[in-house]
Amino acid sequence: MEFTKSLIKGKLIKRYKRFFVDVKLNTRVVTAHCPNTGSMKGLLDEGNEVFLLEHNDPKRKLKYGLEIIKTKNHLVGVNTHMANKIVNHGLKSNLIKELKNNEKIKSEVFFNEETRFDFLVEKKKQKIFIEVKNVTLFRNKETAEFPDAVTSRGSKHLLTLIDAIKEGYKSYLIFLVQIQKMEYFKIAKDIDYEYYKNYLAAKKAGVNFLAYRCKISPKKIYIDKKIKIVDE
Repeated sequence: MEFTKSLIKGKLIKRYKRFFVDVKLNTRVVTAHCPNTGSMKGLLDEGNEVFLLEHNDPKRKLKYGLEIIKTKNHLVGVNTHMANKIVNHGLKSNLIKELKNNEKIKSEVFFNEETRFDFLVEKKKQKIFIEVKNVTLFRNKETAEFPDAVTSRGSKHLLTLIDAIKEGYKSYLIFLVQIQKMEYFKIAKDIDYEYYKNYLAAKKAGVNFLAYRCKISPKKIYIDKKIKIVDE
């Protein structure tokens, strides 16, 4: 996925009210939209290098949007709205080896009245639901983690993926690691132990879990390689 234009580099001052970040661009300070409602744990130190996308839409209240944060010498893609676009590009371009050569790819498909999954793909008469989780947390130099805060919604998705298997679908959950240089992925059970328990239950029930790392630059983000999921 290429950005519509080159990103603008600045320095993070602070994030507040979830949706706003103040950024220093050379000698001026701008307020940018933060397209990530999560905790963004470990990413928000003052002075971190950030990359903004400038928007020309006159209807937008804020001219800039936050896309990437650099912390501990790692670029991290923080725009959660990009995650499904990156995975969609990966599915269409056969970058996810377990899900190659799909005959149909549909986005945002309801499984039941309460839950819709990010993708429904069809291949050789098999229907496959795919849920995507954007990963931005890392606490050592090579292991990405999810979640970065308690997520009851995430647990609900795990349980519903089990229900989908019972209805004859295959189920996948892709942890999209928008962090450079990661080699491993694990569930942050110290942050949300309930999610960890539901992850184990879903794995036992036949949900397929994948972790794919992204290649990140101020020009584009795309799926780079599969990384190992470590169960502890």
